Amino acid sequence: MRPSPPLIATALLLAASACSPDGSGAASPSAATGAASPAATAAASAEPGTPRVLATGLSVPWAIAFLPGGDALVTERDSARLLRVTPQGKATEVGRVPGVKAGGEGGLLGVAVSPGFATDRLVYLYFTAANDNRLVRFRYDDGIGALQPLVTGAPKGSNHNGGRIAFGPDGMLYIGTGETYRTQLAQDKDSLGGKILRVTPEGRAAPGNPFGSRVWTWGHRNVQGLAWDGGGRMYATEFGQDTWDEINRIEKGRDYGWPAVEGAGRRAGFTDPLVTWHTSDASPSGLAYAGGSLWAAALRGERLWQVPLDAGGRTGTPVARFTGAYGRLRAVARTPDGRALWVSTSNRDGRGDPETGDDKILLVPLA
Repeated sequence: MRPSPPLIATALLLAASACSPDGSGAASPSAATGAASPAATAAASAEPGTPRVLATGLSVPWAIAFLPGGDALVTERDSARLLRVTPQGKATEVGRVPGVKAGGEGGLLGVAVSPGFATDRLVYLYFTAANDNRLVRFRYDDGIGALQPLVTGAPKGSNHNGGRIAFGPDGMLYIGTGETYRTQLAQDKDSLGGKILRVTPEGRAAPGNPFGSRVWTWGHRNVQGLAWDGGGRMYATEFGQDTWDEINRIEKGRDYGWPAVEGAGRRAGFTDPLVTWHTSDASPSGLAYAGGSLWAAALRGERLWQVPLDAGGRTGTPVARFTGAYGRLRAVARTPDGRALWVSTSNRDGRGDPETGDDKILLVPLA
């Protein structure tokens, strides 16, 4: 059973004093590492306020994508339900996505809303089907319309299905995939597994891709979060195996090392991560950028990691927020006005310790 909020607050204050000489709450270097910059400090970034429970009674909410009016679409991994959640926390079932075959870490995963939604009404989903992981889209008219497959054939498995999708500032759709425990796929440029893909809104290889295919970067184990900062730089979270979880700066055509390297290998030909954590402190899933920081939802670590960024994209010391207060955290999304985050728990995914009301969506204000 998780501690009550007053005990959590006390524990956080004690932990903050223990972790840094000035009581800032910065994580110790053994727990998290980043290329610290004097300009990128938690003090210069938005401070999170006290989380408020927005919605309850959900079942493994996996991804959150906002509609233009402020409501959000939320996927449930195991039930294959697509929900619409209002800023007041009212959750309504849009429908169950046909063709989803949930199992292990697979199921209904990512969701993205078209940048032109006001006119095209298009919603994109990534899910595990009978024989693959796939990207589809449909026209949203207060329900799930006919699904149009756009990218098929990504490998599926009981674990490491990836699944995060997001439109970048360039209008292209990015897809994080996993290597489904077949590690060799991450280094195979002809495979869609263990990659970040970059595709047009129709699912074709985007112009300017480095290999003439859908592949944008390779050498990934299991990409779980995608985000861009105010300068248009791209970042991704990635699960490590036994030692190091990562946040990577994503750049065209780069090889991020898996399975040859876990964490910072400092080896020619591979790109090292910006931030690493011990796997017990993170298992980072969803990722968002808001208020001058990256925010990474941690599953096993049961905390929200704040990673300050300076104007050049250099990272400050990561700070752990709300450790142990809400259990496993899965998705994190910035509200359209940029003044808050929505964060989902994942305590009913078979690895958590569910309590009354789980799973939840939390609203975290940013000051």
